[in-house]
Amino acid sequence: MSYLDDLFGVRGKTALVTGGATGIGRMIAEALAQGGARVLIASRKGADCEAAAAEINALIKEAGGVGSVEGFSGDVGSEGGCETLAQEVAKRTDALHILFNNAGVAWAAKDFDTFPYAAWDKVFRVNVAGAYELTRQLLPLLEKAATDADPARVISLGSVMGHWPIGDGSYSYSASKAAVHQMTKILAKECASRRITFNAFAPGPFPSRMTAFATGTEEKQEAVGQDIPLGRVGRAQDMAGAALYLCSRAGAYVTGCILPLDGGIGVMTGGDLWEKGRD
Repeated sequence: MSYLDDLFGVRGKTALVTGGATGIGRMIAEALAQGGARVLIASRKGADCEAAAAEINALIKEAGGVGSVEGFSGDVGSEGGCETLAQEVAKRTDALHILFNNAGVAWAAKDFDTFPYAAWDKVFRVNVAGAYELTRQLLPLLEKAATDADPARVISLGSVMGHWPIGDGSYSYSASKAAVHQMTKILAKECASRRITFNAFAPGPFPSRMTAFATGTEEKQEAVGQDIPLGRVGRAQDMAGAALYLCSRAGAYVTGCILPLDGGIGVMTGGDLWEKGRD
């Protein structure tokens, strides 16, 4: 095994990626599988997960890789759904090295006056409570995989919108991602002794079904990219690199981190504070 494979590879590990059939979840699942992991992907649309698994497995076979993907149905939108999904994972493996809490929903309205109560219940039930409960249900499998040298990893999908008020009308979604960030830090502290790390991604715009309204075409992506310091939206390789870093031995000493994958949005401050006062 080469130095880079040993440091950044995930060969021999088993991972679960919720919402792994499309968008960012698909990017993560493919990256881990290409890195040599056995990846389980689950979402409410089991058929989509099975199809995505078949497509990724074909890519791996063509490349001569050793990773694999299995797709099946799973719903984190209720306590019972989380329990059922955890039981399904336990049937497939007795140890889980990586959990990606990627499944999520959004809800946006034109303004504060029309934002309904239901938007809070649904979004927090999936994005926050679902991620928490599934993690709790899978703790035995994560602890089984964890070692001092190579902890088990839990990574949750936050958002740049969980840091900054930049998504007009997305009240419950932005608040839910801020909650994911805080929950990540709390669990990182509490579970360090169990040799389980907790981190979160805070991505900016990436092409996905959820962001199709603004990134669904190359023209739209170019337009959105004009307002990002690095001049573009995120790409699959950006997500893949971050996933492999945190899930491999390279990221074994990182916990409690909210990793910005936003092209510099988080450092946009509106220019020079003193500019208008300079001589």
